Amino acid sequence: MTELPYVATPQRCATMPVHRRLLDSAPGYAGRCAELENFTFRRPEAARQEVARIPVVVHVVRESPDDVGDEQVAGQIEVLNRDFRGETPDIALIPEVWRGLVGDARVEFFLAEEDPDGEPTSGIIRVPTSVPAFGTDDSVKAGATGGSDAWPAEHYLNIWVCQLAGGVLGYAQFPSGPPTTDGVVITHTAFGTTGTAITPFDGGRTTTHEVGHWLNLRHIWGDDGEGCHGSDFVDDTPNQGGPNQGRPTYPTVSCANGPHGDMFMNFMDYTDDACMAMFTAGQVERMNAALSGPRAALLTAPAGSPSAGTAATGTASTAGQASAGH
Repeated sequence: MTELPYVATPQRCATMPVHRRLLDSAPGYAGRCAELENFTFRRPEAARQEVARIPVVVHVVRESPDDVGDEQVAGQIEVLNRDFRGETPDIALIPEVWRGLVGDARVEFFLAEEDPDGEPTSGIIRVPTSVPAFGTDDSVKAGATGGSDAWPAEHYLNIWVCQLAGGVLGYAQFPSGPPTTDGVVITHTAFGTTGTAITPFDGGRTTTHEVGHWLNLRHIWGDDGEGCHGSDFVDDTPNQGGPNQGRPTYPTVSCANGPHGDMFMNFMDYTDDACMAMFTAGQVERMNAALSGPRAALLTAPAGSPSAGTAATGTASTAGQASAGH
């Protein structure tokens, strides 16, 4: 795989800076990334019929962690399930030309019911901290630095909810990173749809975006700034010149991609939550490759609850109400 130099964009998402840091500092990370890309490109396109059910543990790390309540957490899980099953209620936001590309990743998420020791859990850990705001150095992922230690990455999706510094809404770790820091981090004002979530990022789509990265999706413009030469390694997303912000109107043309222009309603762009509505079938194939490769244990391990892993059939589920847990 040939990857163009990373060009910085406004720090709504810090996944790519974290990726670059790991390339420079984590032993074996670059090689594992290359192996995953080679596997992704040569993997036959075969739709997975089973629905992957992935246990989630939400680490709320705040000075007052009870501010992020059970309803806010449950609402975020509901958004993830709709978005990854291609069942968004915002289908009208997608231009007719692209509606046939909307993909169902056949992935559902649920709050873990068993902890790593097999004990009952609500899937929510609330950790008081004296750290007023965390950076993107993964310190929120360790109790020793004021955060909360990850649960085993081969069995759970770890989501840390905290106050992030510098205007960053979230960041994720691609599948090839160290297991002790694996997962996604979301600032509490962009998590869920109620409680501490604040418009225009109160639709739960920051978490959808970051979980997309966690399943090896790239930004839709290919992270080369406005250069028009980057790639997200997906064939059915139009070439695009940099991220879109706010609420664009169709068509928004860049990189000579008229007449239809940018797919700015894609979850892997930077638009407001109210504008986001789709993953494409090509992005689904890329996520499925990650679930067949480095994240395959999540489909087979009986962790989180007896219903973790895969089911033969299924439709988008709701999270239900989480019980209080710490």
